[in-house]
Amino acid sequence: MGMFRKNKQDFYQLLEKQSEITSMGIKALAEYLNQKSASAQQVIDLEKDADEARLILIDELNKTFVTPVDREDIFNLSRAIDDVMDYALSTVEEMSLFNVRPNLFLVKMAEILFNGIDQIHQSILRLKKNTMVAYQHALEAKKSENDIEHIYRQALVELFQGKDLVTMLKHREIYRHLSNAADRCDEAANVICNIIVKNT
Repeated sequence: MGMFRKNKQDFYQLLEKQSEITSMGIKALAEYLNQKSASAQQVIDLEKDADEARLILIDELNKTFVTPVDREDIFNLSRAIDDVMDYALSTVEEMSLFNVRPNLFLVKMAEILFNGIDQIHQSILRLKKNTMVAYQHALEAKKSENDIEHIYRQALVELFQGKDLVTMLKHREIYRHLSNAADRCDEAANVICNIIVKNT
């Protein structure tokens, strides 16, 4: 078999670790935007930790011949979770670069995003042994995406009533990062649902 392993690696555990770090990262983002104890640097550091967790998972996936669920589903779920954390990083980096201050829309979107990714984490924790409970958590994550899109549209309506074009463009980019993060959270939920359907 060359470099491939015949034994099953615990990919559930690897996904749990990645989603746990990502949940911590989005919580730090929400606290940073709400001007609580978390800092932008915490988000940056957790993004690096999440990247490392994903790299370990991909390395194990490349070396393992037998996986507990479809290899493509494992890869796609990990990638969607990674994208959520990447958009969190883009949010704090561009807020600093563009000198954008937090506002109520950003706070609400980040808080809902945290709930969404935490539901993904809770779903993955139960994916191995309690698939129907995992399924319910995935559905809750999908609701978060709808809630964020509603706030995103509200934010744009208010934003476009302003007269400062530069300010409008800066804020729109930040709002879009959180909207995109919500889309990727929704995608992670979809992959989980696919895994459950295929394996029940």
